[in-house]
This record gives sequence, C-alpha cells and structure tokens, in this order.
Amino acid sequence: ILQHLNMSKHTDSTAEVLLEKRGCAGVITLNRPKALNAFNLSMIRQIYPQLKTWEKDPETFLIIIKGTGGKAFCAGGDIRVITDAGKVGDRLAQDFFREEYTLNNAIGTCQKPYVALIDGITMGGGVGLSVHGHFRVATEKTVFAMPETAIGLFPDVGGGYFLPRLPGKIGYYLALTGFRLKGRDSQKAGIATHFVESEKLPALEKDLIALKSPSKENVADVLNSYHMKVIWWNQIIHLSHMRLFFFFFSLFSANSMEEIIQNLKQDGSPFALKQLETLNKMSPTSLKMTLRQLREGASMNLQDVLIMEYRLSQACMNGHDFYEGVRAVLIDKDQVPKWKPATLEEVTDEFVDNCFKSLGNSDLKL
Repeated sequence: ILQHLNMSKHTDSTAEVLLEKRGCAGVITLNRPKALNAFNLSMIRQIYPQLKTWEKDPETFLIIIKGTGGKAFCAGGDIRVITDAGKVGDRLAQDFFREEYTLNNAIGTCQKPYVALIDGITMGGGVGLSVHGHFRVATEKTVFAMPETAIGLFPDVGGGYFLPRLPGKIGYYLALTGFRLKGRDSQKAGIATHFVESEKLPALEKDLIALKSPSKENVADVLNSYHMKVIWWNQIIHLSHMRLFFFFFSLFSANSMEEIIQNLKQDGSPFALKQLETLNKMSPTSLKMTLRQLREGASMNLQDVLIMEYRLSQACMNGHDFYEGVRAVLIDKDQVPKWKPATLEEVTDEFVDNCFKSLGNSDLKL
C-alpha cells in the first residue's frame, strides 16, 4: 500500500514532475506547462533519486523524459527564484546550481538508455536534461537555444562540454549569440540524434515502453524506424549548410572575443553584421567567460566541465551582470541592460581568471 501511495503521489496530475514506471521504462514528465516546464529545485530533488533508483533496478531498461502542454520540453531553470536568492545571499543560489549540475552528470553517466523527447522549446537547463543522454528526439516544433549571454550568465549545464564538440565551431556561435535552432536543424547541428514528427511521438513512446528487456541497440532500432530520413532534394539545402559551417569555422575560430568581433567586421557580409549587432547586446563579461569556458571545455571530460561551470555560476551570483540581465529581459522587460563593464576591452583577463579559480571546499564534488 505504501508503495502504491508513493507512486500515486508522483502521478498526481497537479504535481510539477510525474515519475512513473510504464512497461520496461521509467518515464519522467515535466509538468509545469504554464511555465513552459521550467524546473525548480524541488523537481531536481525528485528526479535525481528516481533516476538513480531506475538505473539500479533490473526491471527498468530505459528512461524517457518529456514535457507536457505541447509547447515546450523545458524552457530552462526557474531563473527568477535564483535571482531573488542570489540577491540576498540565500543558499539556494548555491544549492540550485550544485544539484542541477549533479543531475546533468547523472544523465551523462546513466547506465540505462536515456531518451529525451525534445518536442517544443528546449533551452538552457532544458538542454542539460536532454543533451547528455544517449538519444535526443527532435520534432518540427523543437526550438533549441542557449540564450544565457543575454542575461549575464553563460551556457552552463555542461555547455562547455557539448558545445565545442559540435561540428565546425557552430557550438561557439550558438553559445555566444544565443541563436535559436529550429526543427530539423537541431539534428543537423548534432544536438538531436533523431528527427520524428511531433504527432508520432505518442506511438513512438508506446513502442519503446512495450519492448521486452531491450538493449541499447533495441531502443536505437525503434528510434531509427521512426526517424525521418532527409530526402535527396534536401542535399541542395545541405550544401548551403556546409557553407554555413565553413563560415562559422572561419569567423569563430579565434583566441579572443576581440578577434571574433574583428573577423565579423572584416567579413562585412549582412550575416556577419547581424551577428555583430547581436553580440553588441550581450554582456561583455558573459561573452569572455563563455569563449574561455568552451575553449577549455573542448579538452575536458563532463565532470571537470561541470566543476568549472559551478565556479563560473558562483562568480555570476556574486557579480553584477546576471541580476541586471534578468531585470532587463525577464522582469522589467525593457531589453536595455546596463552592463558593467560596458565594453569587452574593460573586461580584464585578470577578472576572467578569477571567475575560473577553485572554490576550495565549496567546489562542486561529483
């Protein structure tokens, strides 16, 4: 009876996250549709132990994570709550990042096949709940972005690990500009592993759940059977994609933000000038922090990246731009943040170095 009560508590339709054992699978459903399934600390604290339990359970063969409401998989972490906590020095500003990154690591090291159905908006923290798993299924409704530089943060949740590993420096472009990849482009860029029409997801989920003691290969076979292959005429589009990759590579292969800005100015094409305009709106501190995060993360494992990112998160919590960015973009919505420092030149190497320094006993332990 107790176990039954425990399960029904988790499947209550008003709960913020539903955790259900269905067939061979453990199913995680983010259930805050009005908030675009943004997650908070209490949701992390429910998902993490359940994920660990399912990972050890011989009767659970795969894990599926999805969102409700049809608009979003997950729009990220509940930023406003973190902002309020950080302003008054509340522990939540440490606990949230520490526990979120610990969950990201658990997903990245999960021994069972992990399938994220990234149908709809998938941004920031929502990327961290999906991209480190074995399989990510995008649909025509997928909107992927890491928009953190616009709010004085950096593309965290392991962005320093997966972004520099995307082809042709596109990860650097996505990290610095916050550009939104839509639909199939998220699969072409390497964010998603499969592309399935949104209306076919319930059938796909049913087929996955019905598998008998599946291996990772069996799960992959089902996903491949639903995956929409690119038709031959798309090769023309593919060629323009190749040109774009070359473009990113030449413009974003630089050692400093100043160099990237110089590359864009020298290129002078409408596309390059549009990127300049975008970068000029971002927090200069965030841009410098992010470029270094990706350059260093390119040769680190996921655990070391998350330890590095926890240090950066605390530097942001103790700084100015994060609170100002959240004010301008999410609270007052005037979209005119007053960054301090206001220019890239004023963000010194010494300041950036300090953001990456060990926190000693307060470092993230994985």
